[in-house]
Amino acid sequence: MRVMVVGAGLGGLTLAHGLRRAGIDVVVYERDGASGRPQGVSLHVDDRGASALRACLPPGHVAMVEATTGGPRERTLTLAEVDGEPVATGVRTSDGIDGRPRPGRQVDRPLLRAVLLTGLEDVVRFGAELTRFERCADGTVRAWFADGRADIADVLVGADGVGSAVRRGYLPDVRPVDTGRRMIMGATPLRAVAGTGLPDLIGDIAGSAHIRGTTMVLGVLRFSQPPVQARRKWLPTLHPSAVAGIEDYVMWALPTTRERLGSGAVWPRAEELTADLPPFLRSVVAEAWRDATVALRIGTIPPMPAWPAGSVTVIGDAIHLAPGFGGNLAMLDARRLCAALVEANRGRLGLLDAIGDYEDTMRRTSFPSVGAKAGA
Repeated sequence: MRVMVVGAGLGGLTLAHGLRRAGIDVVVYERDGASGRPQGVSLHVDDRGASALRACLPPGHVAMVEATTGGPRERTLTLAEVDGEPVATGVRTSDGIDGRPRPGRQVDRPLLRAVLLTGLEDVVRFGAELTRFERCADGTVRAWFADGRADIADVLVGADGVGSAVRRGYLPDVRPVDTGRRMIMGATPLRAVAGTGLPDLIGDIAGSAHIRGTTMVLGVLRFSQPPVQARRKWLPTLHPSAVAGIEDYVMWALPTTRERLGSGAVWPRAEELTADLPPFLRSVVAEAWRDATVALRIGTIPPMPAWPAGSVTVIGDAIHLAPGFGGNLAMLDARRLCAALVEANRGRLGLLDAIGDYEDTMRRTSFPSVGAKAGA
């Protein structure tokens, strides 16, 4: 069996590792360069993402990820201002119900992606934008790319995000809906805001403040082990640049709207949005790494009727958008699809039956309206 994956994000790379470990020939095509596109610095990895990584990645990769997570995040604090100081006024359990996050740990997203790329250097083809594909009479799929390359495989997987070229060609009636909501996300060195009292108050969990009409979400990432030391111990093949200069930081997010965000540079807009907040929150944005500040569009893909299984399929944001935990669902999809394809490769299940089983499960469990169900 040969599998062609379009998209070298968290889901596509997790899938590639799992297939390769199972002895399945896999190639990954990515339209962007090796650094990828801006998607925020921090990621909350819950049981879905963690279990997928353990199932698909080599042991050294798993150990590297686990060694560089933050502490357990099982609650979210409600933050307020009293006499100019931050205080906690409430706490909510992270139980995955009604849109709340599941328990998990914070990870550095660029570091996680660098770990996922390690060992796949001969598999991933960067700068390859998919232009079209066709399903052949023998059941295979042929794909063409903007740089003139073409390839053929038994299975084509769209792991190419919300703007998926694979989905557009395969399921043209499935279209993302722009909700008009936006999220500005950034990160600030922990040392720069240590004197505000926020890091000690929040600890390893998350905090949410709604003050003077502005909402701000914060989380502290204190690496369990210094990434430089973890690399030497667990994954020395990881490029040294992936851990160079990494330090503990505060992740922050500002929900806003398309109209309020406007256009232009993102960090100055974040500073404007927090201008009326107390100094301990304003300083988080003022001291942020400006080039790490990004604005993310919040969209949705409505659940759609089942489609007949074929040699083309999709995972992650290419088929279901889940703001806040999309990375976990992409990795979960990757684990499930990998297991299905392994069963087909071993002759225990027909290929289309295997893909159909994966898609049935994905449709039942991976859309936001049902994402809190058991097994999601």
